This record gives sequence, structure tokens and C-alpha cells, in this order.
Amino acid sequence: MNRKLRPDEMMRLDADAFKGSDKFEVLIILDNIRSGNNIGSVFRTGDALRISGILLCGISAQPPQKDIQKTALGSTESVPWNYFEHTIDAINFAKKEGFTVYAIEQAHSSIFLDRFFPKKGEKIAIVMGNEVRGVAQEAIDQCSAVIEIPQFGTKHSFNISVSTGIVLWDLYTKMTPFN
Repeated sequence: MNRKLRPDEMMRLDADAFKGSDKFEVLIILDNIRSGNNIGSVFRTGDALRISGILLCGISAQPPQKDIQKTALGSTESVPWNYFEHTIDAINFAKKEGFTVYAIEQAHSSIFLDRFFPKKGEKIAIVMGNEVRGVAQEAIDQCSAVIEIPQFGTKHSFNISVSTGIVLWDLYTKMTPFN
């Protein structure tokens, strides 16, 4: 019988154990995200996959903002984060830390996500863009490449938190850090 697991059966790390654990070598750079709910959802997904951290940029709200906290469900305490006034500064920080930076956007010469394969041992930072304008062109210009999520409907974009989840899960399955 498929019985739902109780929380005590899930063997989850507490916040202190999470902080000291090995991380999935992925950084998320949030380029001027308007919605605290979207930011909180990204934190929660980042916690679930034990990412290296989140870099909040520009108008992106910072914890403990109310809407972030509502959707993050405490993950702002486990996922490391920093704030940068300018996205370019966050990209430069990621590069100095040894991450290869990719924009997630629709662009000429983009690589479809299903055709993107990270190099073995590569540390990756992904730039996720504003809900209306996407990733700023000046940020794209500083990235190694642009990765695009293939879409087949009438709309031309996913919600930022959905896009982040899709990309992180795809990278996780290709990089399998904890298996």
C-alpha cells in the first residue's frame, strides 16, 4: 500500500545539518524579481535540492520580507543568500567563486535545456529574470551561454519559480550530486 510518509519518516536535515552538508554546486541569481512569493518559492526549491545559494539583485526583496517568508516556509534560514544592488556584480561574484554563469532566457543561439549537458565537475550559476522583462540584456552579455526551456503552447514563458524548478531538476538529474 502506498501510504504517505509522516514528517518523522522523511529523514530530513535540520537547518544546522543543512548548513554543514555538501551542496549541489548551483547558484541562482535572481535578476530584479518583483514578487516576494516567487522569491520564497525559489528559496524553497533551492532548499529541497540543497543548492549552494541564492543571489538576490536589484529590486528583488530580501528576507525576512512577508511574502518571501510565506512561501519559503523557513528555507531562508537554510539556503545561503546575498544581496547585490546590480546583477552584473552578482555575476562577477559567481565567476570569482568558480561558477560558470548561464542565463535562462529565450534568445538567438540559445541551447535548449534538454540539449544542455554540464561538464563534469562544473559549478553552475543560473540567472533567472524579471517576471515581465526577463533577464536583462547586459546580464545576458556577461553569461557563458543562454539556456532555453522548450515550450510548445501559446504563451511564451513560465512563471519564474516554475522555470527555476524545471531547470534545477534538469541539472540535478544530469549532475546527480547526492546519489
